[in-house]
Amino acid sequence: MAIDVKDLPPKYQAQALQKYMAQQKRRGPPSSPAADGQQKASKYHNKPTERVTPSGAVLHFDSQKEARRYDHLIALEQAGQIRDLRLQVDFTLQEAYTDTEGRRVRAIRYKADFTYRVPPFWELSESAPEELRKKYGPMGALVVEDVKSRATRTKEYLLKRKMLKDKLGIDITEV
Repeated sequence: MAIDVKDLPPKYQAQALQKYMAQQKRRGPPSSPAADGQQKASKYHNKPTERVTPSGAVLHFDSQKEARRYDHLIALEQAGQIRDLRLQVDFTLQEAYTDTEGRRVRAIRYKADFTYRVPPFWELSESAPEELRKKYGPMGALVVEDVKSRATRTKEYLLKRKMLKDKLGIDITEV
């Protein structure tokens, strides 16, 4: 519970102000990495990158590798090899709930870097078996991609990858 300085008598307000000013003086001027001309190194040493779409929208990517993969997928979509390219798609792995003691437990979600669909096999070949037609449906197979490096393959990611496979039957393609 914090006390508001305005609620104190004038004598104690002045004392609190003097103490605060002394603390600020000891700390020195506030410095920020941007003011020093240095950026704080990111956790995985990635370099955030931007791309501008033909419509003028600016897309922000966490790494150069992810931006390059986006460029490649856009080229594939324009060539007609994939369709319905989407970025940063959320999958709910476990719904939120309230436990027996009344505490709220948050949902577990996985956010994929990219999702897209590959054309159905029977569009490529008239002799595709019926089970493939049923499995992939008229839209084609859903592909879920995540751009990963050795450092970003965390325990949390591996657990969510397993949950996605178990709950929704979707394999993650790591690039």
